[in-house]
Amino acid sequence: MNTAPAPAEPRWLTAEEQRVWRFYMHASTLLEDHLDRQLQRDAGMPHIYYGLLVQLAEAPGRRLRMTELAMNAKITRSRLSHAIARLEKNGWVRREDCPSDKRGQFAVLTDAGYEVLSRTAPGHVTAVRQALFERLSPEQQKSLGEIMEIVAEGLQPDEAGADLPWLR
Repeated sequence: MNTAPAPAEPRWLTAEEQRVWRFYMHASTLLEDHLDRQLQRDAGMPHIYYGLLVQLAEAPGRRLRMTELAMNAKITRSRLSHAIARLEKNGWVRREDCPSDKRGQFAVLTDAGYEVLSRTAPGHVTAVRQALFERLSPEQQKSLGEIMEIVAEGLQPDEAGADLPWLR
């Protein structure tokens, strides 16, 4: 005789939650595609690569440990390694060994990478502004920022063993 309790019925989304979820998915997919196409057209790179170049440009000495770069970009180390290889091929980034950790490496933004970023940034900022911020009131922008902060914090637990992309 099986005495295991029956699985609980899923807590389905309400009609309003389903509406919000679908609009979020629709908008986030369209926004990412819009920005990706703009960057491919203007610089021949996907949005994720642009984000990596921005992080390196903002870092002291235009360099970051690969593990820190993966964490900041919210991507797996494997995906980062592939992206950095492509950026190296373009001459926009170079890798350097970490003197204090034989297994560690730095990603360093080259002058050529800084130049392509400087040329591309104005068009990208315009695309972001037109696609997102010009469509929202200042109050909506503030609310969106607060909401996204809550969601991001909830998806990045501090405890050891968390299943986060940059730890894979």
